[in-house]
Amino acid sequence: MPLLPFRQQLRERLRDVPAGGQPLRVLLTLGSLMVMCLLGQRSAAVIPLFLGAIASALAETDDSWRKRLRAQVLTLACFAAAALAVQVLFDHPILFIAGLALVAFCLTMLGAVDARYRAIGYATLILWIYATLNLDHAASAPAAAGALARREGPVLLLAGAAWYGVFSVGWAALFPAQPVQALLVRLYTVLGDYVRFKASLFEPLRGIDIEQKRLSLAQLNTDVVSELNAAKEGIFRRIGKRAPTGRIARYRGLYMIAQDVHERASSSHDDYNALADTFFHSDLLYRCRRVLALQGLECQRLATSIARREPFVKSDVTVQALADLRGAIEHERARTREAGPLALLASVEALARNLAQLDGQLAGASQPSAQAGRVDMGLADISPHGWRDVVDRVRRQLTPDSALFRHALRLAVALTAGYVVMRVIHPAQGYWILLTTLFVCQQTYGGTIARMGQRIAGTALGVVAGWALLQLFPLPWLQSLLAVAAGVVFFATRTRRYLLATAAMTLLVLMCFNQIGDSGVLLVPRLVDTAIGSVIAGLATLLVLPHWQARRIDALAASALRSQAGYLRQIARQYRSGARDDLAYRVARRDAHNADAALSSAVSDMFREPGFVRPRAGVALRFLIRAHTLLSYLSALGAHRAVVGPAGSAAVRALLEAAEGAAVALDALAVVLVERGAFHEPRPGAAATTAAT
Repeated sequence: MPLLPFRQQLRERLRDVPAGGQPLRVLLTLGSLMVMCLLGQRSAAVIPLFLGAIASALAETDDSWRKRLRAQVLTLACFAAAALAVQVLFDHPILFIAGLALVAFCLTMLGAVDARYRAIGYATLILWIYATLNLDHAASAPAAAGALARREGPVLLLAGAAWYGVFSVGWAALFPAQPVQALLVRLYTVLGDYVRFKASLFEPLRGIDIEQKRLSLAQLNTDVVSELNAAKEGIFRRIGKRAPTGRIARYRGLYMIAQDVHERASSSHDDYNALADTFFHSDLLYRCRRVLALQGLECQRLATSIARREPFVKSDVTVQALADLRGAIEHERARTREAGPLALLASVEALARNLAQLDGQLAGASQPSAQAGRVDMGLADISPHGWRDVVDRVRRQLTPDSALFRHALRLAVALTAGYVVMRVIHPAQGYWILLTTLFVCQQTYGGTIARMGQRIAGTALGVVAGWALLQLFPLPWLQSLLAVAAGVVFFATRTRRYLLATAAMTLLVLMCFNQIGDSGVLLVPRLVDTAIGSVIAGLATLLVLPHWQARRIDALAASALRSQAGYLRQIARQYRSGARDDLAYRVARRDAHNADAALSSAVSDMFREPGFVRPRAGVALRFLIRAHTLLSYLSALGAHRAVVGPAGSAAVRALLEAAEGAAVALDALAVVLVERGAFHEPRPGAAATTAAT
């Protein structure tokens, strides 16, 4: 193979590394640690070094290199405190479990601050269990080796964590824009999927379940909103309130374009069933569908160009498709005389104008930095400002109504129960029960149940694969390579394919333990511990302050209505002053979509909960569909913002009064939902059961 094409392919593969290059950083870290241990003939040091590096990688969040360096120092300080506490408390069971429960509660509550503190707190809790596993292993070793392992264990854990930190900070300094690039690739990929699915609504077919399509669209919208938020935070962490330069300036422009494309693509101009009935014998809706489908493909082509860092050249095919759509509209106008069809045709014309504007936004992606000259490019700052803000954020969550508070208390109880069970049955390597409980216990019941199945199945798969590989590759150096590869697979798949990630981590543990003994003795205990820890996590989620989604749907629905009222007020103002994507407008739009996404996620989670806690799930589902439909109509109003007349004219006053009246009505509905409720009334026969849980 020629050298130049090989280098080009290598660059393309490195650009496509997921999660901003974390799997590659893990490969470099674990590989170098393994080489150092093999060269120094310190195979016993592999396990604590690897566990420390893994915990450090789990604490990593997307940041500039300076902020990542500060976060790494804080992480190492927390890790050192946890390792020291385990060293002191390990031989005192009552003090140990009391300390673990308190630490679990406090570190989980740190998640109230922001994603950085949430990751550090969670990773510190994991390192606590890792340090315990190391001491437990040292206790079962011969006296001299055990004493050495006990002394060196905390140091090796911290050394592994610090070594990963070196690669993490160095990577952030060398490739500052790569995480933002990866975020934008995911954003435009998901946005393309959303636009292409939206095109399926324009089918002139009778009997289509439009509500089911709208529900699917609401769920897809949740993914788009999540990626928009992630991209925004990734950009803001690198620029703050400064004007960006270079590639980050381009990426900020692409983010602004994605916001506008999302608003225009999510808009609805009329009832789709009415359009299908009226234009059933016309090709008008097919042409609308073709334009949207092509624009969805353009979004995904843009994602590919961002991934490859190549200039984006928009295809001309959408221009011709838009021209064909305009021709179809004129043809339909020439043969239509009735008032009803003409009114619907006007809606299609508005849709065509919106699609033309959307196409213009995609064309502007070839020079996204030009956005800075015509729109307000400021980004909202939601990061904590000083320790007082940190304390305030945590204090606001210290209430039983908070999902985070309930999860923190539930996790503390679950870990305590796991420790008691471990002390009673005392299986080999019993602290894996605590580790499994920590990984499986999630904030929502549905999330915990899903994680239970994935954890048990993944562990079983990893045990079987580990046994087979140990038989096939008895040489220690081959097992070392497999351990490193398993660590890379874990970090490449842990967010999207948890079952495979669990299997990879199980394989890593088996390969590492086989370096210092016979890991075959761990096969059955690991399966038993996983099953016990998973059951404990499931029971804790069911019995300890369960956070049923049905009981919070009222509040989420009210929040969605209030945010839509705020969005409508911002839209109405710009019909008086003219379209301007200023910060206030974009914040109101983002809040409306965030509230809609939160409601959609809660309804989806609700359907994974026991039937007795969601007697009115159908009502919540119908409300979600209508709330998302309303947001689509508001997006259409936002897409067509323009001055409707001179300030103070009758047209402007009428529009503002109508908009304010609708916003007031939405606020009033939100108040009624909070005060009276609508979605969680228990059925008569289930009242006692619901109260007991």
